[in-house]
Amino acid sequence: MNKNALDTAWVEAQLRDARWHTSSLSSGGTNCVQVAFLERGVVALRDSKNLDKPPHLFTDAEYDAFIGGIERGELRRPER
Repeated sequence: MNKNALDTAWVEAQLRDARWHTSSLSSGGTNCVQVAFLERGVVALRDSKNLDKPPHLFTDAEYDAFIGGIERGELRRPER
């Protein structure tokens, strides 16, 4: 699937009806990353502090690779 070729109206409808998941470790759900699993294997990721900005869209494979990198520690900030 090419997420860049998705119909804009479909994406907007999906985001309007999305069920956003927030980490249980967040401070009231207002200072964290939120994720929504959309149809067609699309995953949306947004910053709860900036809801006016469009979310980042990933394919399932891209999202799995991102989460895998986090779990393996590949995305840690380099030591200074």
